[in-house]
Amino acid sequence: MTYLSSNQLKQYEDEGFVSPIDIFSKDKANEIRNEIELIENKMPGELEKSGRYNAHLISPLLDEVAHNPKILDAVQSLIGKNILICGTTLFIKNPNEKGFVSYHQDAKYIGLEPHNWVTAWVAITDSNEENGCMRMWSESHKDHLKEHDQKFNEGNLLTRGQTVKNVPIEKTTPLILKAGQMSLHHPAVVHGSDLNKSDDRRIGFVIQSYIGTNVKQILGKNSVQLARGIDEFNYHEKIERPKSLLNKNDLKKKKRENDNLQDIFYKGSSKKGSY
Repeated sequence: MTYLSSNQLKQYEDEGFVSPIDIFSKDKANEIRNEIELIENKMPGELEKSGRYNAHLISPLLDEVAHNPKILDAVQSLIGKNILICGTTLFIKNPNEKGFVSYHQDAKYIGLEPHNWVTAWVAITDSNEENGCMRMWSESHKDHLKEHDQKFNEGNLLTRGQTVKNVPIEKTTPLILKAGQMSLHHPAVVHGSDLNKSDDRRIGFVIQSYIGTNVKQILGKNSVQLARGIDEFNYHEKIERPKSLLNKNDLKKKKRENDNLQDIFYKGSSKKGSY
């Protein structure tokens, strides 16, 4: 068992995140990267725009990451022993593209209440300041959810370009990760990331989110996988793990889940973005 240490739990409680946490080897990370790029080659566009959501439903290796016991041990330390997987996202920043993530709080548009959930950001490639790693506004999770502007701005990898004003960038902490490491962050911590200025891709696989079984979806519907424990509430429909790479039925399932997710992300918005 690799539960979080008392120091890691204190970091999460005080700062709203904990990082870095070792999960798997660089060789394993390369194997996962190869599967992602195989999907991109076999089915161009499948992982682009809103297709980047729920890739674990069509990729056995990404599914394996989402169910990784080391990750689940760490998550259990924060939300308890009954754990559901409620969606994943690929954040891929290619070199020389203008992709960035504005400063935001995950809990703002995702509809998961109460906040007994956590986001795992798993580095498939190294993630550092040169290639646009995540930056966290320490302690910002202790306030209420902040007002967000909806910018729909070019290059922003978020659905609405949701942006918290007046973030003190100089006070944010870069989460530098080696391939195979991860960070965990609180639903309400303000975070974002800059452009990739390196000559290689920056790939992050994000389990967004691991939720406790007591968490409801108040804006729409998410299907979930039971990752650990028992679901005594049954608020969500259960979804099966992928049978094989790019299985036809799994591809349909991913499309259905992503359509549901779009309904959640754009609830109450008169405009729709690319993601």
